[in-house]
Amino acid sequence: QVHLVESGGGLVQAGGSLRLSCATSGPTFSAYAMAWFRQAPGKEREFVGGLSWADSITRYADSVKDRFTVSGDGAKDKDTLYLQMSSLKAEDTAVYYCAGRLGGVVTTVPQYADWGQGTQVTVSS
Repeated sequence: QVHLVESGGGLVQAGGSLRLSCATSGPTFSAYAMAWFRQAPGKEREFVGGLSWADSITRYADSVKDRFTVSGDGAKDKDTLYLQMSSLKAEDTAVYYCAGRLGGVVTTVPQYADWGQGTQVTVSS
């Protein structure tokens, strides 16, 4: 099992930027994909964006396209996933989770086997 740890959350004003990181420990594979999800109070966890390590293809939710960028830094047993967030809005406030799975990027929660503990992002308006 891959252990995931998020960092970089915090409080930011609307219109500002923030970068989240997700560090992995344990072996990943070229067929591994990682993604960011978020969960606001009272709402279901939703897909934000993801990266497939095999082909470097990224995928985004429509709500964050053109504002958020997913990228990765690959090293043996130390892959790191990033989420660069710009033009933040109050509705981006949520706990952000990193997730991983074997296979490509998908948008549904149950298909991810590995999860981090989450990091809080609060956008003040």
